[in-house]
Amino acid sequence: MEKSKAPIFTLRIVAIIVGVALYKQFDFDSMRFKHTALAIVYMAVFAFSVYVLIKNRKKKTDG
Repeated sequence: MEKSKAPIFTLRIVAIIVGVALYKQFDFDSMRFKHTALAIVYMAVFAFSVYVLIKNRKKKTDG
């Protein structure tokens, strides 16, 4: 039975959206985020989605 590809697709979309939001929040002149608390939440979600995507890719290539 084949697993559903919907969660992986959703995590890719989430990673792209949150990554762009993090990039827009960063102020390159002062090297700080505009809203620090929101940036922490964005980083946590981005890291989780990238972790799951990498873990899934390794599992797919292993067997």
